Amino acid sequence: MTPWEIQGRELINCNCAFGCPCQFNALPTHGNCEAVGAITIDKGHYGDVSLDGLTVGMALKWPGPIHEGKGQCQPVVDVKASPAQREALLKIISGQDTDPGATIFAVFATTYEKVFEPIFAAISFDVDIETRRGRVSVGDTMQMQGDPLRNPITGEEHRARINLPQGFEYEVAEVASGTSRSSGNVKIELKDSHAQFAHLHMNNHGLVRGRKVA
Repeated sequence: MTPWEIQGRELINCNCAFGCPCQFNALPTHGNCEAVGAITIDKGHYGDVSLDGLTVGMALKWPGPIHEGKGQCQPVVDVKASPAQREALLKIISGQDTDPGATIFAVFATTYEKVFEPIFAAISFDVDIETRRGRVSVGDTMQMQGDPLRNPITGEEHRARINLPQGFEYEVAEVASGTSRSSGNVKIELKDSHAQFAHLHMNNHGLVRGRKVA
């Protein structure tokens, strides 16, 4: 197993109601799951291959709850990645060189019925986790926007977080509202549905824990 480790930031938008029942081991809001997401790696490596500054994305779709399988996955990899970096990133996000069930990538990989050939494209990633604001763009293939939740009466920003001490994706996520579009093999249209911003830190064996909550 090649050792790897990544530290970065993510913005994920799915079709569930704010809070996403999946985070609490409940069934998805509408019975199925669709999601668009992107992760930028601030610091990382796969063996001796540096992954600093690279970004990956995914468009994901399941006809029912994720654990029932039959999912589709469209991976997207930063075009500026070298051949060695592309191979490393694809191995990580497909759950390879990872303890079974240790990361979200390893878990999701067991639920895919179809994984399409990766798209290599320029990825624009502008995400501020603390303010719950973010924009991600992958050419004409994928667009995603995250904004703070707002009180429906006053219009004031509303802050809510999910804390998963034993999670396989993050420890703490800021909940937000997301609007996304994915074209191509996995077509998705989302508007004002659950989004989450999170700091990620993981390796072959799962999350590197201990993040302090502000």
